Amino acid sequence: MDLKLTSKLALVSGSTAGIGLAIATALAHEGARVIINGRTQTAVDNVVAHLKASTGGNIHGFAGDLSKAEEAETLARVYPNVEILINNIGIFEPNPFEDISDADWLRFFDVNVLSRVRLARLFLAAMKRANWGRIIFISSESAVQIPVEMIHYGVTKTAQLAVSRGLAEAVAGTGITVNSILPGPTKSRGVGEFVEAMAKDSGKTFAEVEKDFFTNVRPTSLIKRFAAPEEVASLVTYIASPLSSATTGAALRVDGGVIKSVF
Repeated sequence: MDLKLTSKLALVSGSTAGIGLAIATALAHEGARVIINGRTQTAVDNVVAHLKASTGGNIHGFAGDLSKAEEAETLARVYPNVEILINNIGIFEPNPFEDISDADWLRFFDVNVLSRVRLARLFLAAMKRANWGRIIFISSESAVQIPVEMIHYGVTKTAQLAVSRGLAEAVAGTGITVNSILPGPTKSRGVGEFVEAMAKDSGKTFAEVEKDFFTNVRPTSLIKRFAAPEEVASLVTYIASPLSSATTGAALRVDGGVIKSVF
């Protein structure tokens, strides 16, 4: 299927590893011009070189912490006409509720919500002038089923759904769509490292820890495993394409069936 993404300019925040890298790779294979973002120049340069070699695509790089306003504004000056914004940057951290300080709550809101709001605001005017654009928030099943082990993370993911729906309403009747994607537990770099550490501490294998997780922590999962980042990227790439023009204001699940509700 031709997703008609050739030459579309896409920014994937936080795209040097995990879900972000998988999305950037999928977009590049579809012919999009892709801006890779990470916090270090070395990581960005390595991914840019790899994707140029593996896809033959038009790949750009921007090293910077996009949770900081000045760095996001610099990016927007360098690449003012982003047509597809994949808001992927984010943090997570298991912590008991009583141990989550005010500073932690503010840090999670700043990175997981405000940084994404800021990027959407920076690129929205150009999308309006072109009467075409895609803004996609990579949220989580944790937005719907708040995890007791990291309530602050879940709350920020719920906030992303609200921002996404509100912005979709604000651009109603235009060629711009705004959607959220809700991955389930996914073997991103951070999750992989976390599970590997748990396995080492408990003297178990990765597979044993994975099985315990889906038995005791996410028992509603229907696939009973961590999703691969590429499985999330497949849905995101379609939603980023012109073919998805009738899909907007939606919270789309690629959660492995973790969310039990049919709505």
